[in-house]
Amino acid sequence: MKYIDTLVIGAGPGGYVAAIRATQMGQNVTIVEREYLGGVCSNVGCIPSKVMISVGHRFEQAKHSGDMGVVAQEVQLNWTNVQQFKKGVVSKLVDGVERLLIGNKIDIVNGEAHFVNANTVRVLDGANSQTYTYKNVILATGSRPVEIPTFTFTERVINSNGALSLTEVPEKLVVIGGGYIGTELGSAYANLGSQVTIIEGGKDILAGFEEQMTHIVKKGLKKKGVEVVVGALAKGVEEHEEGVVVSYEAGGEEKTVEANYVLVTVGRRPNTDEMGLEAVGIEFEENGLLKVDKQCRTSVPNIYAIGDIVSGPQLAHKASYEGKVAAEAIAGEKSIVDYLAIPAVCFTDPELATVGYNEEQAKAEGIEVKATQFPFAANGRAVALNATEGFVKLIARKEDGRLIGAQIVGAGASDMIAEMTLAIEAGMTAEDIALTIHAHPTLGEMTMGAAEVMIGRPIHVVK
Repeated sequence: MKYIDTLVIGAGPGGYVAAIRATQMGQNVTIVEREYLGGVCSNVGCIPSKVMISVGHRFEQAKHSGDMGVVAQEVQLNWTNVQQFKKGVVSKLVDGVERLLIGNKIDIVNGEAHFVNANTVRVLDGANSQTYTYKNVILATGSRPVEIPTFTFTERVINSNGALSLTEVPEKLVVIGGGYIGTELGSAYANLGSQVTIIEGGKDILAGFEEQMTHIVKKGLKKKGVEVVVGALAKGVEEHEEGVVVSYEAGGEEKTVEANYVLVTVGRRPNTDEMGLEAVGIEFEENGLLKVDKQCRTSVPNIYAIGDIVSGPQLAHKASYEGKVAAEAIAGEKSIVDYLAIPAVCFTDPELATVGYNEEQAKAEGIEVKATQFPFAANGRAVALNATEGFVKLIARKEDGRLIGAQIVGAGASDMIAEMTLAIEAGMTAEDIALTIHAHPTLGEMTMGAAEVMIGRPIHVVK
């Protein structure tokens, strides 16, 4: 039996960050991972999906850059090389996580953790087992794709993991679920040449973003030939040697669509089962997530939980943030979570990014706000990139002009949102942004432009 200060279960973006911060706070740390270092994000999620999206963009641009004077006689896609490149990227990042853990003198243990009591776990790795006794533990076990009973995962009925490892670019692909995962991967495969159909049960795709933003994405999907069916109920699938036939109900009618594969992206469930958490008295929310306080502490004082197994958006950077808070709380610091300035990004075409409040959310909480926009079409860099679809939108409180939200749709939105996240975190006003010199010509100038509109002194749009 080995005694340690802090045990971290799960080595994804929440767990490995928590472990490193804990060692920085002077704790003796061991991390347990049952599958792969870096978690879903590095291995079968954020990173490999962005590789596919990047490849899709390059392929699409190579075929359709005639307006910019770039004409390719024949553009070919070598799918074997694409998959090899993706594996290389994943390998580099996973190796980097391992080096970080080793460099911070963190013991890495492979296996599944099962609670014996609130201070002891047994880690099983095949026929071997080891018992660990600890003072505190941080749970960072992440989540897995939800499986619909009528869409059991097979070779042709796949989840997001399977979509990233296909041996071919499907001629036809059906996506069940129009959230960020389904829309991102659907867009990527559309760029790679697939005929894509997205079936969404809600009234619209990308429910977490404003309709004003998703409208631009839907225009882009339509140009790619993607069919989006909303208000639809996926009912079942029939498999055959070459593909699948998906049945669904929309507008009171039963319909079918054929494809080579059907990708099911209807959500993710927390990995909290089969660990014995109930035995140690941990309390759960009604939705199966763990109850935690502002310091990520569960109902059992020495057990902390972060990431996808607690309330809030299932984002890698949220998990990392919570991991730091939990490690610092264990060390006795007064760190607490504050989710206002946590950005959310969707790597569609064009990209979506939001942070803080949007107009609707602010009004729902009785906050009087002022909202202004600056269009991509008025930005020199966007025009030069031939990427003029989109806008930057700022939300500020009327009472004092303090920025409390921002939404960006357009090329580079995922990078541009960082400035507005910092502005909200720092309590800045639109005037602060307007008075900050931004490099020209850059996409980042649009935040300054939107701020100038807000204070009534626009330069690059007519007031």
